[in-house]
Amino acid sequence: MAAPKVLVFGALNGALKPAFNKAATLHSKNKFDFAIISGNLFAESDDEAAASLLNGEIAVPLPTYFTVGTSALPAAIVAKIEANEEICENLHFLGKRSVTKTTDGVRIVALGGNLDPEILGGTSKEQHLPFHTRHDAKTLKGAGQADILLTTALIAGTQEVADLCDALRPRYHFTASPAEFFYEREPFFHMPKEGSEERPVTRFISMAPYGNAAKAKAMYAFTLSLGSTSLDQPAGTTASPFAARAPKRKPLDDAPYSRFADSHDGKRHRGKRGRNRSPPPGPERCFFCLSNPNLSLHMVATIGEDSYLATAKGPLAEPTTFTEHGINFPGHIIITPMAHTPTIASTTAESYSAADAQRTLDEMTRFRESLQAMVAAKSGHKLGAITWEISRGRNIHSHWQFHPGTCLVMPLPDGPDAPRFDLQYPRRVVAKLLGLEDRFVWQDCAQTEDEEMADVDAFREAFREWDFTLPPATA
Repeated sequence: MAAPKVLVFGALNGALKPAFNKAATLHSKNKFDFAIISGNLFAESDDEAAASLLNGEIAVPLPTYFTVGTSALPAAIVAKIEANEEICENLHFLGKRSVTKTTDGVRIVALGGNLDPEILGGTSKEQHLPFHTRHDAKTLKGAGQADILLTTALIAGTQEVADLCDALRPRYHFTASPAEFFYEREPFFHMPKEGSEERPVTRFISMAPYGNAAKAKAMYAFTLSLGSTSLDQPAGTTASPFAARAPKRKPLDDAPYSRFADSHDGKRHRGKRGRNRSPPPGPERCFFCLSNPNLSLHMVATIGEDSYLATAKGPLAEPTTFTEHGINFPGHIIITPMAHTPTIASTTAESYSAADAQRTLDEMTRFRESLQAMVAAKSGHKLGAITWEISRGRNIHSHWQFHPGTCLVMPLPDGPDAPRFDLQYPRRVVAKLLGLEDRFVWQDCAQTEDEEMADVDAFREAFREWDFTLPPATA
């Protein structure tokens, strides 16, 4: 496949017709694969431009992607987005918080709007409003990698955006300048991860608004070589501005990992081991990876540096099960590592080192202890908790399941000749202990999205006092 050719515009602020006319002229000569708009596509309350676009008076000459800028989108455009309808030919809304792979294989991660510091937890629910939360930025770290990072906020202005750029190591990071200026920083390289010699290079570019009086650069064209490595760096490349603040990672000690078991899919595999096994899904299709575009993000409650908490789909308990103990939600919580790895101890996953494994285990343990403290406090120390997990080489994505209740520890046989263990056994035991035998199978406990959102909101509020990922409360 030929290297994609990309055309980037600064904020259009409603100047759609002249900008797209210019794009048509450039496209006829250069044959770009797609275009990107950084910043506002429309001006504030720009119903006229939106109407012209929807009526077909303005043509978009090539596939063009945009996200939310600093102004709210016009109501007519929002209506199209919410109805999941095409806005017009060739114009594609990325969403405010999204991971998109174009038909050319280019991976675009978008974080639109400015940070709203008043929202301490949770992802923003409205995709068209011009603000995002810290949780939105943290969620996108799970994308793992980006060819193009598109943000409204500048690196220098928002720590969350800086952290996101550092985590994703994009080839290009585009933002919209808040004034009439163009800025292109010298390319900078990221430090190689353990076991790799590659130093990914990022080019940070802040685009001036289109048609600005200062005639600052508002269009940028480049060719993206997707297959190239980062061993050779362009002239003028500097060290990453994030390197100086990178925390030191503790080495992995020889302590063993404690293990239980369960499965997220509830399926039983029959026949001889190893027969007709297909490769496990990658992060884009994994039900536990934040980079999966089909992940139920509304169930993600809080995100740390290396792991996150989410309420369980098809929870074992009901919202009323523990009401008499001061808990008004099921309490069935999934503790999941960010890394797409079959076991926490495994270092076979790409860019996942032994130090990463230890740091992930430490944070997941801290989450578990915080959850236990919450359950104990809310129930007046009348409830304990049970945690179980999967740990096997052909697992898809390691995770722990946490549930209020009594404690059970059961040593199990191990090794190649050990009998097959029923991965649904822990859930059935907990269901029996709680008198919930009719909720053995998670698919039989499905909730509506409104019920799921109510549970995660109730959990997030209850857990706030113990959530170490939130900034300290100010007096």
